[in-house]
Amino acid sequence: MTDMSPTSHLTQTRVLPAPAKLNRLLHITGRRPDGYHELQTLFQFLDHGDTLSLRSRKDGELRLTPTLPGVPDETNLILRAARLLKEASGCRLGADLHLEKRLPLGGGLGGGSSDAATTLLGLDALWGLGLELAPLAELGLSLGADVPVFVHGHAAWAEGIGEHLTPIALDTPWFVVIHPGVTVATQAVFGAPQLTRHTPPITMARALQEGASSWRNDCEPTVRKLYPEVARALDWLESRTPAMLTGTGACIFAWLDDEAAADRLLVELPDGWQAFKARGLNRSPLHAALGR
Repeated sequence: MTDMSPTSHLTQTRVLPAPAKLNRLLHITGRRPDGYHELQTLFQFLDHGDTLSLRSRKDGELRLTPTLPGVPDETNLILRAARLLKEASGCRLGADLHLEKRLPLGGGLGGGSSDAATTLLGLDALWGLGLELAPLAELGLSLGADVPVFVHGHAAWAEGIGEHLTPIALDTPWFVVIHPGVTVATQAVFGAPQLTRHTPPITMARALQEGASSWRNDCEPTVRKLYPEVARALDWLESRTPAMLTGTGACIFAWLDDEAAADRLLVELPDGWQAFKARGLNRSPLHAALGR
């Protein structure tokens, strides 16, 4: 890769989206010897998420503000992604990184993975590296299984641990996403004895033919049992419209015919829960912003 010197990319600032994702379907088809689970899922982006501001530094330092509660710098995916790209590319520039955090931690919306992908693509542009998406996605995979889909930037059918991606075009309804005020520990869900781990694999064509009315999330029964507040939110939402857990939660979502229906649902929301409406997207707004 290119050995970048601190030349022209010194004062440029980029402000970029780090969009949320939904798992419109999530099947667990097996467990590997290394403990990871084999999945089949449908990823789709939302026009809602975090925002990351990136500004070049000529001294090579990487600095992130603000500090996220409970997330030390050494484990923060933004800084890890920046260090990984800097090391892999040989770039001698640094960056000031500022995160406007909107997506809840432990919500199943891919916030950390999306932040990491925006860091990789944003710094690639800011530092003038000119890397293709494939090597950036490979770097991202070492940070987390969900990072590659954000790097590639297209709604996708995913298999393996989520890294084998086939671009796809899904319907783009309005969604209402509810966070019931709890944080779900992904390891607790995937380590639960009762988790369904042997759903028979299906083809992408069959999943699409069956349609959203038959899609499900294999994690949902386990999350319901471990997190009663998520169960209560699902019961409330399902009494009004079809609903589903995304990822391992804690967020749940419903798909609506139009924005007005989403607004009506939000008006009914009980106190104590947070929620937002968003449109489904097949192309990531990050890639639209970068022209990739």
